[in-house]
Amino acid sequence: MTTRVFHGGPVFTGSGSPLLGRAVIVRDDRIDRIAPETELAAILGAEPDGSVELIDLHGALLSPGFQDAHIHAVGGGVELLQCDLSGTATADEAVAAVRAYAEANPAEEWILGGGWSMDCFPGGNPTRGLLDAAAPGRPVLLASRDHHSIWASSEAIARAGVTAETPDPADGVIIREADGAPAGTFHEGAGEMFAAVRPEISEDLRYRGLLRAQQELLGLGITGWQDAMVGSSAIGVPDPMTAYEKALADGSLRVHVTGAQWWERDGGIEQVARMVAKRDRIAALGAPERLELGTTKIMVDGVAENHTAAMLTPYRDGHGHDTHNHGLSFIDPDRLREYVTALDAAGQQVHMHALGDRAVREALDALAAARSANGRTDGRHHLAHLQIVAEQDVPRFAELDAVANIQALWATHEDQLDELTLPFLQEGQEARQYPFGDFVRAGVRLAAGSDWPVSSAAPLEAIHIAVNRTTPGSDREPLGGAHQRLDLATAMAAYTSGSAYVNHRDHDTGSIRPGYRADLVVIDPSPFDVPPEEIFGCRVVQTWIDGAAVFSAEPALTPAHTIRTELEGELS
Repeated sequence: MTTRVFHGGPVFTGSGSPLLGRAVIVRDDRIDRIAPETELAAILGAEPDGSVELIDLHGALLSPGFQDAHIHAVGGGVELLQCDLSGTATADEAVAAVRAYAEANPAEEWILGGGWSMDCFPGGNPTRGLLDAAAPGRPVLLASRDHHSIWASSEAIARAGVTAETPDPADGVIIREADGAPAGTFHEGAGEMFAAVRPEISEDLRYRGLLRAQQELLGLGITGWQDAMVGSSAIGVPDPMTAYEKALADGSLRVHVTGAQWWERDGGIEQVARMVAKRDRIAALGAPERLELGTTKIMVDGVAENHTAAMLTPYRDGHGHDTHNHGLSFIDPDRLREYVTALDAAGQQVHMHALGDRAVREALDALAAARSANGRTDGRHHLAHLQIVAEQDVPRFAELDAVANIQALWATHEDQLDELTLPFLQEGQEARQYPFGDFVRAGVRLAAGSDWPVSSAAPLEAIHIAVNRTTPGSDREPLGGAHQRLDLATAMAAYTSGSAYVNHRDHDTGSIRPGYRADLVVIDPSPFDVPPEEIFGCRVVQTWIDGAAVFSAEPALTPAHTIRTELEGELS
């Protein structure tokens, strides 16, 4: 038996203020106890010689491992291995990155990848000509950072057979030139026009993408996640299922994963039985602590910056006049109630993308229908993104036991919001952006996620925004008002115990408690010891899973001591 002792720093247990003067004792893969540091010498004196490892935190914070409640990990890892534009901040940088990738990979017929930001291009719509110049004659398909849009070259468009005569799909928009020809940007379902010609991402690349993502996320302190799209390859994001199963079989899957099976918009109620069968097949593998499929993901609407988020009021045009566009409901509300009721009855958790206020209401109406038909269940259904929520709908979350799955990194003024969204919304809707404080005051449970690779996966970056509602160094007013800020303990809880609850893993993860798995993260300096505006400077320096170190920053904390006489000397 291996015993490890974390001491010398505050301990955030998953809720409330950190404990001070406490040590956490881990035996093998479980937390054994939390003890006063003054009692450590006596407690450890009974341990056999050479069996104890002492980890001095030097004032850093010990916390439960972070859990991301909405992420596309395999897709993010694959994009890191492809043409990655996530680090670009201008149109010129994006084009230069495509050109460099094309020159470095002349044998690749198709250039695939993503990460471009809409605010880098006029109207949020990059053109095919930019890609044609960067990679002449080659088919290029690049997903936007939010994966709701595709940027395509002329060759890719020609291979897909899309012309001026091609109509917009019901769930998407083709941006067009003056003569109706495709301009190069395809929003929402229009991106699926390339499905028949886009090369399939190989199983080997998916597997390598998973391992690359896992490495990236462990370094950010993330020890588990909910993959928000399993069972589909929509808009170029690969179905991660084969990668997860291979990693589970060969032991390389270190984190625990809840897979949210993708609900096909054009499918029907027959999907419920198929999802239950997949859930049961994975359960039969006997490793629920690593992988399970008890969740279904439903896209209720689009996103606000391309005006496809479903709104109760119409979008405005560039002159401030009302349009006829209220966004898109991807599933008829009557059908949505039917599907959610059936999924709830079958024991499937429902995870809904709901960004506009109409989509949020339609999602809550569906949960109310399920409650009426099935009674109270332990579904732990959750709504993700929640950019705009009508004030009267906030208390319905608690009434329906619905969890608010927040992506806090977005809850601040930034170019994409300020240039592509807010000018086209009705007066007063800026105040309804990401109403986290309203949720807390209404007693709503919070979970937290990143939607990576849509945006950074770093929990501490998101926690900084949740607490401040501004980016580091910004002189802008807090988005939605200071009353929508979260206190630090609440934001930390959303990313630990809150997401563990959503993932049905709160019985053994998400908290530092006796008997729980030793999935831990060390943060230096402690976010609780710095001013709120400096949280962004805190960093993860160690990540532990099942009591084993899986990440250590350089320089790491003081080396662990394994000799009892040294240990006793330190505690005397």
